[in-house]
Parts: sequence; C-alpha cells; structure tokens
Amino acid sequence: MANHNHLVIMAGGIGSRFWPMSTPEKPKQFIDVLGCGRTLIQLTVDRFSGICPPENIWVVTSDSYADIVKEQLPEIPEGNILREPCRRNTAPCIAYVSWCIKARDPKANMVVTPSDHIVMDVIEFQRVIITALDFTMHSDAILTLGMKPTRPETGYGYIEADLSTASARNKEIFRVDSFKEKPDLDTAQKYIKKNNYLWNAGIFVWNVNTIINALRIYQPAISAIFENLLPYYGTPRQQEMIDKEFPKCENISVDYAILEKAEEIFVFPASFGWSDLGTWGSLHGQSRQDSNKNVCIGQDIRLFETKNCLIHTTQEKRVVVQGLDGYIIAEKDDTLLICQMSEEQRIKQFSE
Repeated sequence: MANHNHLVIMAGGIGSRFWPMSTPEKPKQFIDVLGCGRTLIQLTVDRFSGICPPENIWVVTSDSYADIVKEQLPEIPEGNILREPCRRNTAPCIAYVSWCIKARDPKANMVVTPSDHIVMDVIEFQRVIITALDFTMHSDAILTLGMKPTRPETGYGYIEADLSTASARNKEIFRVDSFKEKPDLDTAQKYIKKNNYLWNAGIFVWNVNTIINALRIYQPAISAIFENLLPYYGTPRQQEMIDKEFPKCENISVDYAILEKAEEIFVFPASFGWSDLGTWGSLHGQSRQDSNKNVCIGQDIRLFETKNCLIHTTQEKRVVVQGLDGYIIAEKDDTLLICQMSEEQRIKQFSE
C-alpha cells in the first residue's frame, strides 16, 4: 500500500567534484547540474511522485545542510529532515532513519537512495521501484538495484548475480552471489564480458522490520544505540539525544555492515539511464549530445569547430567557443573553469 511506502534520501555527502559549481558548503546534490531548473535532490524526490506521499519522505543530512534541504524541499515535514551531528557512513545513517520510521509506521516499506544520482527514464525507474516494493512488502528480503553496465567502468562497485534461477516470487529478481569493490580496468573489462555483473547503484529496498532485524543480528552495537533512543523519536529531545549518541557509532558502510553478511540478498537488474554523476565527464556521457558530441547547458552557447566538449554556463547570456576538442567549460559566480576532460581528476589540484 502506498501509505506504507517510505523514501529515504541520503544527502550528507560533501563532495565538490563539480567544481566550480559545487563546493563543500553547497555540494552537488543541492545544485542544478542538468540546467533544468531543479537540483539533483529535487529531481530525486520528483521521480518518486505517486509512489511515496510527502509525509513519508525522509532526508538524512548533515546539520550544516538541513536549512538547504528545507529550502529546496518545502513539502517535506521538518521532522523528517534528520540531522547527523557527524559523518559515520551509511550504516548508522540507515539505522537512525529506520528506527525513526518504525516508531511512526511499524508496517513501513522503504526505498533508500542517494540524493545526487540521475535517472533518464523515469517511467521505467518507477516501474522497477513499484515492483521492488511489492517484492519486499511481505518478505524478509533485502533487495538492491543493479544497473546493467554499458562500459567497463572503474568508478563503480559491482554486484555478481546468480542469473541461473530467478526468484520464485518475481522472474526479474535474482540472488546475489557477491559484492565487488571498484575494479581496475582489466577486471572491469572481464566483468563486462560476463552478463551477470551489474553496477552497484547504492539503491536499496526492504521493509523496516527486515533492516532493523538485520542490524540487530549483524551490528548489535549500532543497533543498541538507536534502540535505546526509542522513547525520544518524534519528541523535542530527539536531536539532543542523537547529538549525544550518534558519534558513538562505528564508521561503516551498509555494504560491509549488512549486505556482505546477510543471507537473503537479492538484486533487481535494471536499465533506466542511471548515473551517479561523479564527474563532469559522466554528465557529458549521460546528456544529449549534438552531432559533434558536444553537450551545452546554458542559455545561448555558440560552438564553432568544436567537438567532444561539455559547456555548462547557465549564468552567462552568451558564450562563444571555437576550436576545442575534449574540454570542460564551466562557470559559477566569479570562477571560470576551462579544462581538458582527460585531466578532470586534477581539477581539485588546479583549484587550490
């Protein structure tokens, strides 16, 4: 039932890989990377329209970003914006919000997603999410979405799936054999040659009792911290107690804490134009390109003898580029970046 569907958005990241647009003070989830008038976190909420009501949308973020979340997502109740007093990775983040949700809705069915990804085919995305929620509603399954790879990508972790036999309850869902770290290029090429390796998108689906029971079994120390706070969820003292107890949590990802230990782990292989937009180059690859493989995001961009470039200049009235091949051009306020796309990893070095 839709009224038991809850969306959890993890929005505490401080990444500034889209410099100069993103900064530690306003990281990429809070900026309009696509030039469409909506930030990445707003687009994340948009694609769950009709799946989760606003009162069932939760955002876990840093205390320093809570005001930005309120400004960009005014439809979400303020009490659903959970403030982490410090960074402790995804397992404590998920534990915190899971106990909050269980205190309000013991029958909750949850989707957990990062705040800074893009999805090009929203209709297919919604079909996959609705199917996944139906799968986890009345089971103890932990389900993750696996993206069908389109290239030997070294920037993503991988999921090795057992595609020999589908789940008895859904022919599109399979058991997970193992999770793989981000590979080197040779290993990624080997993965691509097989059809059972998927990109790990970091999107999870489960019911609230499943994840809380898994935390109790595999992470009893973290579990005890949030279980002991049950009297305070939804009360004026919640933040005070979280500020006191949250820093005691181990810094550990949900992958290490739960997924690599639990037995009932399933994957839904999917394809809906997904990217985690980790780089300007990934934005170039996911965006609509002209006949010269240029991507232009801005009001009036004119290109001559230019190819394989990304121009992101939403604040300028007119931009003219001539004679470039494989460059990033991006501006924000008083900063202009012009950089070879192949040298993007050195942007931080350039900006210091």
